[in-house]
Amino acid sequence: MTESPIPQGFARHDRKSPVTDPWEPLYSKTSETGVTLGLVVAKSHCNSRGFAHGGVIATLADNCLGLSCAARDAEISGLVTINLDVNYVGSAKIGQWLEFACTFAKVGRSTVIAQGIAEADDERCANFSAVFQAYRKES
Repeated sequence: MTESPIPQGFARHDRKSPVTDPWEPLYSKTSETGVTLGLVVAKSHCNSRGFAHGGVIATLADNCLGLSCAARDAEISGLVTINLDVNYVGSAKIGQWLEFACTFAKVGRSTVIAQGIAEADDERCANFSAVFQAYRKES
């Protein structure tokens, strides 16, 4: 399989985390809808059947939604996931471009909700949603 190219507008993701460090390189782009994350699926992202592992998908879905919600409100100093739901509706294979996008977010004072999708080479592989506890900057 030929490796998918990095889509235009994406750059190396600069927010590092010990959880995602082994999955580098990760890419991101910011738009009016939030932060979109992506990667080219590699063996290190996969389960024994050669598909992107559900845990990788869930982790990056959580990151995408949290980053997108924080980008919508400058007063948010941090978010903690209260609930994360992921529905796996397809698969992502080695070499495919796997992209995570926030499709809806509602930012409240203390609770934030968001929904998104993951696509492998433009084919849906997961739908996800989350509820976050928002922590706000002190005045």
